[in-house]
Amino acid sequence: MHETDASISSRTGLPRGVWALGFVSLFMDVSSEMGHGVLPLLLVGTLGASMTQVGFIEGVAESAAAATKLFSGAISDRFGRRKPITLLGYAMSMLVKPLFPLAGSVAAVWIARFLDRIGKGIRGAPRDALVADLTPPEQHGAAFGLRQSLDTVGAFVGPLIAMLVIAASPQALRTVLWIAVAPAVISVATLAIFVREPDATPRRAKHEPIFSTVRLRALPPAFWYLAFVAALFTLMRMSEAFLVLRTQDIGLPLASAPLALVAMNATYVGSAYPAGWLSDRVPREHLLALGCAAMVAADLALAFGHGAIAIFAGILLWGLHMGLTEGVIAALTADYAPEDLRGTAFGIVNAVRAVMLLSASVLAGALWSAHGAVATFGAGALVAASTVVAIEIGRRLRLARG
Repeated sequence: MHETDASISSRTGLPRGVWALGFVSLFMDVSSEMGHGVLPLLLVGTLGASMTQVGFIEGVAESAAAATKLFSGAISDRFGRRKPITLLGYAMSMLVKPLFPLAGSVAAVWIARFLDRIGKGIRGAPRDALVADLTPPEQHGAAFGLRQSLDTVGAFVGPLIAMLVIAASPQALRTVLWIAVAPAVISVATLAIFVREPDATPRRAKHEPIFSTVRLRALPPAFWYLAFVAALFTLMRMSEAFLVLRTQDIGLPLASAPLALVAMNATYVGSAYPAGWLSDRVPREHLLALGCAAMVAADLALAFGHGAIAIFAGILLWGLHMGLTEGVIAALTADYAPEDLRGTAFGIVNAVRAVMLLSASVLAGALWSAHGAVATFGAGALVAASTVVAIEIGRRLRLARG
């Protein structure tokens, strides 16, 4: 850690670089979630997409990054450099933002989402490994909780801005997408200027391949079980676009549709850092199981609720489950991975989750088209309950092994 980082850490509890990466995520999420809040409305209301197409576009867009997440993390391990690859990913997402307001067809939106998520895939694993590199192990939970919390501030502010713009002019969906370009530019500038990479990041030998059986075997069994749990966990997590569409399903005015994401992210931002801080003091698996239980309750409310109060209760619980789990999964990944395999470990977990998100979103869209919202969210509740069981099995297996 640099001397300046150490002095700031002594005052704030976490290194300056972690805070800077949090603000990088914040500004990019303002941009991304502004688009996320209006893209389903543009697709369905303006471009005539079906619900199945929305599910496919969202699932493919999020899963397109799977391979790049896997390789970008491993490459950062190979060369012992995280920041250049992270910067490349953020810059790519910034450059494609203008494609969204220019899109005139469903196919054009799909291409823009695909390229945007490729950028997300490139940056995800090396950025998370960089957070772990900058932070002592006993603060992993707090560090990832803080980054996730600041990220979610952006996810809260983005839909709120979108809602205000649409309230002023209901036909201003494309205007929202143009405004979203500015915070993406700020995000990239913040990363370039304020994030400094540690001097002592481990570097693998030049002759070693990016992936090898020997290197993958160095990842402990606890990590591989975590990857399995993360896969099951993500299968219950369909795209948040379906929350926006659920509000429309109960007749919420168009201008208020992004309020779904505002409400979800309000509980997310309020719970992410406290959950991360707490996970440094109690077993992280307990918080992970509690978050999955919150998802069961969220899905049941969204499936069977009929009025705005019930639906928004489900949306708030959805945000709480994210706050209790996202930073904890990242902290567990950092805990289980050897220091010189952190990028690879984050890449594997992120790639597995991206593939499962494709399945979750496509299945959600198909279920909704065939049987409605009850089937979609009811299936999510079943998978969430199964994830709680899997977490408990894993905990008992680790205790049995001592």
